[in-house]
Amino acid sequence: MRIKLLQGPQDYLDIWAAMRAFTEMRGPTTPDELWLLEHAPVFTLGQAGLPEHLLDPGTIPVIQSDRGGQVTYHGPGQLIAYLLFDLRRAGIGVRYLVERLEQAVIDLLHGYGIRGERRPGAPGVYVAEAKIAALGLRVRNGCCYHGLALNVAMDLAPFARINPCGYPGLAVTQLADHYPQVELAELSWPLARQLTRQLGLEPVGVDAD
Repeated sequence: MRIKLLQGPQDYLDIWAAMRAFTEMRGPTTPDELWLLEHAPVFTLGQAGLPEHLLDPGTIPVIQSDRGGQVTYHGPGQLIAYLLFDLRRAGIGVRYLVERLEQAVIDLLHGYGIRGERRPGAPGVYVAEAKIAALGLRVRNGCCYHGLALNVAMDLAPFARINPCGYPGLAVTQLADHYPQVELAELSWPLARQLTRQLGLEPVGVDAD
């Protein structure tokens, strides 16, 4: 799996278009890729997203996305891992993939002495009932894109402007609340290693843009 590290906050629409283009052009032998990045501030609504879960977006842009799930917030200090992965070639289903993504985050948090947990019926990873990582995927022609968002060291205030993931009053946390000295830059490669390990792949090559 090729790892791609993007520096600085990225425009959501640009990255989304690039993911769709990559997925559209890939063939049976196209290597899978993992894109690691931050986004500029944005609210995104998934395919099932309901506008009533946007309480007070203010000046932060709102984008209707094609990923699964409801509404979430992306912004600087949040580590995004977009998985461009051929499910059909790997012979696995979406539910199994979601479990592997969650486990990668749980194992990463364990390395910082933090206990991450799943919640039945609510994909993502939670720490003491507060959500620390959100998941959303889209599958086309047996291949997926989008992925997960891990709150590392960011301004969490915009989450109060929405019902996170469609749950009114859902608490949101971040790694820095439990391990204050953490920096986002130090997490990209460890998260990549955890994700590739969960999928039984080797990270090959790193593109840093």
